[in-house]
Amino acid sequence: MDHSIFSNNSEQKNSEPEEHKLKSGTLGWVTLAAMGVSFVIAGEFAAWNYGLGIGGWGGMFGALCIVAIMYFCIGFSLAELSTIMPTAGGGCSFAERAFGPFWGYVTGLSVIFEYVLASSVIALFFNAYFVSMFGDYGGGVIVGLYLVFFLVHMMGVNESMKLLLVLAFLTLIGIVIFLAEMIPHFNMSNLSSVSDGFSAGFGGLLPESINQIWYVMPFAIAMFLAVEGVPLSAEEAKEPHKNVPKGLITAIIILFVISSSILIFATGGAGVAAISTGDSPLIDALKAVGTTGGVVLIIVNLAGLIGITASFFSCIYAFSRQIYAMSRAGYLPYGLSLTNKRGAPWVAILIPGVISYLLTLTEAADQIVFILVLCATFSYILMMAAHIQLRLKEKDIFRPYKTPGGLWTSGLGMLLSIVAFFSSIAGNFQWAGYTFLLLLICCIYYWFRKRKMNRILA
Repeated sequence: MDHSIFSNNSEQKNSEPEEHKLKSGTLGWVTLAAMGVSFVIAGEFAAWNYGLGIGGWGGMFGALCIVAIMYFCIGFSLAELSTIMPTAGGGCSFAERAFGPFWGYVTGLSVIFEYVLASSVIALFFNAYFVSMFGDYGGGVIVGLYLVFFLVHMMGVNESMKLLLVLAFLTLIGIVIFLAEMIPHFNMSNLSSVSDGFSAGFGGLLPESINQIWYVMPFAIAMFLAVEGVPLSAEEAKEPHKNVPKGLITAIIILFVISSSILIFATGGAGVAAISTGDSPLIDALKAVGTTGGVVLIIVNLAGLIGITASFFSCIYAFSRQIYAMSRAGYLPYGLSLTNKRGAPWVAILIPGVISYLLTLTEAADQIVFILVLCATFSYILMMAAHIQLRLKEKDIFRPYKTPGGLWTSGLGMLLSIVAFFSSIAGNFQWAGYTFLLLLICCIYYWFRKRKMNRILA
């Protein structure tokens, strides 16, 4: 087989040698739903609170509702695409089939950037919760986190997913305990408070103007960001045409309930000023209502560590599978798709993992959030466009799952993704510029690689 051909088709997948194959048929819909929740759960413990200082509670809640609609549209659309093309390529495969190899490559790169950036931010949040509970042990904590989860992923998907289910379950218990502690302290007046430096408007719910909803969209997205990674597990799922859609939509529903509850009761109990600036807002909220010690604080802090760990685990899974698929298809060097005896793509785990660790040295979590949202929303735009294109171009193909609302759903998802994309650019023009420059360099690499492969084929 010639590995220079840019393709993610099933024939290529089935003809791979054993050292380039994933372990298939191991994941049910419950595991996929747990994976979807764990992809995101770190965003419920950190990052979202930065938006309170920019848009107030009203701005964040308005943005959260818009973002939830966007993710439901994206989820329903990706569920259909994943049943047509159940491959580890995910968005790369969808865009390639709809628009050709170049746009498949660009989409895949955006997904890789998203998850590598997300893993670095999550590692920084892990360190913040660790320091809150155990004290500051320097950079060794983050190094240890990466080493442990490199080893966990090397064990293979079936074994590592058992750990993921346990982590997700323990995290949800911690969130329930947090909400139970905060609900008695809820006060509507806390929702209309604002942090220092902003003048209140619209009944105190929004500082400055209603336009702040647009500015805080990246932080609302943090409460759902990366759930779209579930289709990347399609090759390793049992009956992917049934389990991937069910797992993905279930994850989005759970996340909406969790995110809206935390936003309402954490802010309603503690107030905007108390939680809008720190890296551990749930702990800050508990301390603001007088829970400065005891079992509840310990449990929630542990849940934060566990939840952030689950997200870290999932991000490594996601970027390794996307890189594996793109390498196998010829977009990236073929050595990146090597797997070990347990079917884990070890090269695609280690190399981007080291890059992710180096990003943590910047300690710029709030700025990296804007860029990973930019990469994510760019990929959403392309994937929703792929859904629309395939509905128009391949009307007669068998679709085991059909998106409710069809083109209206993916069209709305695409429109809201465009709005969120420009919101993330507005959040940090400089970092956005660096990101586009890196993407341009990668596109130049694509054209050189394509020319080289064409010469070899000739």
